[in-house]
Amino acid sequence: MSDRILIVDDEAEIADLIETYLKSEDYSVCKFYSSRQALECIQTTVFDLAVLDVMMPELDGLTLCQKIREKYTYPIIMLTAKDGEMDKITGLTLGADDYITKPFLPLELVARIKSQLRRYKKYNHTYVEEEKDILTHLGLSMDVKTYECMLSGKPLVLTPTEFSILRILLENKGRVISAEELFHKIWQDEYYCKANNTIPVHIRHLREKLSDTLSKPKYIKTIWGVGYKIEET
Repeated sequence: MSDRILIVDDEAEIADLIETYLKSEDYSVCKFYSSRQALECIQTTVFDLAVLDVMMPELDGLTLCQKIREKYTYPIIMLTAKDGEMDKITGLTLGADDYITKPFLPLELVARIKSQLRRYKKYNHTYVEEEKDILTHLGLSMDVKTYECMLSGKPLVLTPTEFSILRILLENKGRVISAEELFHKIWQDEYYCKANNTIPVHIRHLREKLSDTLSKPKYIKTIWGVGYKIEET
């Protein structure tokens, strides 16, 4: 069965173009020009990935992203305006996994979709080549086979990107991992720019979910100018 992808963009030309490229890659596509109609579909249909435009009438993409995250963990890619830096940060904070700036090359978007789907499947279903299946640290437990996280005995709901970052840090306890290294480990073949703030935003969101603090971290420690690490216990 082909992966099912949700596209929501009130600009019909853009939505239609994305649909054409994805169908040429044999993806199953559900396309909406209205965020309200998309919201109704989301309530009853499970997708493998969503592509959401930020700027839409009635209900914006950020709100739609938040609604999806109330129930689902599949990857979300936001489409943002060229000067929409705050939209990017807000989208990542609300649970988006990646963003791409308009105007964009359709092939770049397809490449990012493939990258997100690879990680999502890897951490949800098929990844078995692990030295450890269960990673733990001070009340935090991560099962890399079942994609489950527990914090003090309670479920910890993470997006695929958050799961990937936390897993890498847990697997490398005591070692500092730079934002650039995290980016390459997660997105692999994608270009990293020093000005890219994707990783710091995801780290901040992780800290919020872990009830961690920057000043006195229990889990993720920032090594200024170098990167991030989880201390060995």
